[in-house]
Amino acid sequence: QLQLVESGGGLVQPGGSLRLSCAASGFTLDDYAIGWFRQVPGKEREGVSCTSSSGGSTNYPDSVKGRFTISRDNAKNTVYLQMNNLKPEDTAVYYCAARSYYCSAVRSRFDHWGQGTQVTISS
Repeated sequence: QLQLVESGGGLVQPGGSLRLSCAASGFTLDDYAIGWFRQVPGKEREGVSCTSSSGGSTNYPDSVKGRFTISRDNAKNTVYLQMNNLKPEDTAVYYCAARSYYCSAVRSRFDHWGQGTQVTISS
């Protein structure tokens, strides 16, 4: 059974860093794009970053460009989201999701989702 499990969330101060992990099981990442999304209560789930099956990467909101970096280690079947210079507005539940081959910022185009990990940025 295809599963995604996020980890690495937590509470950090503004300006701090976190690295989120998305571990896949039941399938190999070679043929899948993995996207990171985030959601705060009352708002739509927002695409943050994505890595395609070929290893290309995209960050979607201007607010994370230059601060977030997505990477993948197919040997470990894991995708990472390195988040630096974190801001209070980055506070959200972060989800990873999988779809075949190509990235998308559109939530509905992803077939498989993890359970999410909470990221809280606060002093």
